[in-house]
This record gives sequence, structure tokens and C-alpha cells, in this order.
Amino acid sequence: MAKLLYQGHGSYRITAKDGFVAYVDPYAGKGYDLPADLILVTHQHGDHNAIDLPAKKPGCLIISNEEALEGGRHNSFEVGGLSIRAVHAENRNHDPKKCVGFLILVDGILIYASGDTSKNRRMEALSRENINYALLPGDGIYNMDLDEAAECAEIIGAKHNIPVHLKPGQLFDRKLAQEWKAPNKLIIDPGEEIELG
Repeated sequence: MAKLLYQGHGSYRITAKDGFVAYVDPYAGKGYDLPADLILVTHQHGDHNAIDLPAKKPGCLIISNEEALEGGRHNSFEVGGLSIRAVHAENRNHDPKKCVGFLILVDGILIYASGDTSKNRRMEALSRENINYALLPGDGIYNMDLDEAAECAEIIGAKHNIPVHLKPGQLFDRKLAQEWKAPNKLIIDPGEEIELG
């Protein structure tokens, strides 16, 4: 069964049941010892793109916002059994021409790695994707606040909504996570790994 390790802030690791390892926005916390097959970077802010942090297998592929937006469109990738599709991300601090979110299909489980975003009109399309896990920011400083993140969760309709990127400069804020009024909320503490199902 695929697993997700939340490392803190906006960083997490996905491990497929065959052992394929992907890191999303490496920067925070621990758990970078499993060598990466794939590293995904939603944008080039320093708290999302520490690509030297994870151990890497030979031939490790890095897909950043630059590859994801090459040709002026949101691109798709097939890597080691994972299907990855770049999707729109934006807010007042993040230019949609320089940042993305990712839809990641691993072992039949669809994960929405939102990156740094706020509510936008293209989120309506995500409601038709049957997302299993949506990881949504809610710091209210660089991204939307918790109320807006709850609205996004309602729009997207994922089976599980995971709060991340809640307090810049810290791994996590459990109190804020508990206050989040999103449907189907799933709180994961930094260093905690869950089985995806």
C-alpha cells in the first residue's frame, strides 16, 4: 500500500507499494533518507525547493514548475508507475506563470499537491477528479487563510483534506489545524506516515 510521510511545512514524501519514492517540495523536517526516484517542486521559493536535501537514486528525476509549465501549458508526466499532472496555482504572492500544483496518481490513489495557492476559479475542475487526498495551505500570509482553505476543500470535494503550510518558520501548528473547519479533515503531524487508501 502507498504511504505518505508528512515532514512539515509544505514538504512530504510519497512511497508507492513497489518502493518508488517521490518527494514533494523538500525543505522542512526529517525523513529524507529514503533515496528519491522523483522530486516534485511546485515553485522556486526557498521553502519549497531544497532539492539537495533528499538522498537520490541514480537517474532521479526532478520536475519543477519550469518543466511543468514548459511550452506555456500545464504538462503531464509518467514516471515509474506514477501519473503526474501539473495544475493551476496562484495567489497575490505566487505568479501562476511560475508555480503549479500537481495531481499525483499513485497505486490508484489521487493526491492533490496544491503547492502555494489560494482559491481560484480553476479549482471547480478539480471537483470532477475524484481526489482522495488534498493537501492545502492555510497560513493566511503567503497563501489563503484557513477560512478560504475550507472553502477550497468544499469546492474540491476530496475524500480527505490535509492542512499544511500553516505557520511559516515552523513545521506545523496543530492548534490551527484543529480549528480548520474543512470537511473530511485529516490532521497529520510532522514525522507521521500514513497508509493511503
